[in-house]
Amino acid sequence: MRISGCIVTYNDSETIEKCIESIFKFTKDVEFKLYVFDNNSSDGTPDIVEEKFPEAVLIRNKKNRGFGYGHNSVLKEVTSDVHFVINPDIYLKENTIKILADYLKENKGTGLVTPRVLNTDGTEQFLPKRPPSIRYVILSKLPGLKRYRREYTRQEDCFDAPSSVEFCTGCFFAAPTKLLKKLKGFSEMYYMYFEDADLSKKVLGCGYKIVFDTETEVYHDWNRENTGNILGIKRFLTSMFKYFMRWGWKF
Repeated sequence: MRISGCIVTYNDSETIEKCIESIFKFTKDVEFKLYVFDNNSSDGTPDIVEEKFPEAVLIRNKKNRGFGYGHNSVLKEVTSDVHFVINPDIYLKENTIKILADYLKENKGTGLVTPRVLNTDGTEQFLPKRPPSIRYVILSKLPGLKRYRREYTRQEDCFDAPSSVEFCTGCFFAAPTKLLKKLKGFSEMYYMYFEDADLSKKVLGCGYKIVFDTETEVYHDWNRENTGNILGIKRFLTSMFKYFMRWGWKF
């Protein structure tokens, strides 16, 4: 089974080396090819990749055209059976890539599969598992309405085996490469944010399942810096508007 993975980077010099080291550490026994698509970083990220990891395929883009554009550019080139989308702040702790690739091989009706995602201190990072809605995306941020965030992430549900969900986080997942190509990857109408929710909708619409696989875990050194400034907030709201216009303004 041929496996590929793609990391889209932009000024990720603080995390990229540890990320790639962990990936190669746990893919020695599989046929795996890693692509790194750099969106014109100014902090030396692509130089680190080129110097430290010559086995990775590095693509230096001259302009930052967003998360989806980077992944789609690589998707057009890969010829694998299973493809992984990987954030530059993800660290593997075990052979998660083989585990999830094997799951897809054995479960043909699954279109996307994602593992349990942990904070760097080992606590679970509760990520969305239901489709975005007004109460989950907007109201959940208001004081006294945090219960909507818990509903959004299904935080209080017990997941003790691989389970079907409706939302696959874009920070780390696997998919049959043919399916991703058929769907043309991420919608590039989103510069950043909501492209994973949009892809989840398309996968479910094709009759495939999205699976949250609790039998393996990855670390995610996550921060919210992208929404901590005016530009980040604008991008978030713009993508939110586009998503709801496409899929409906549901409460």
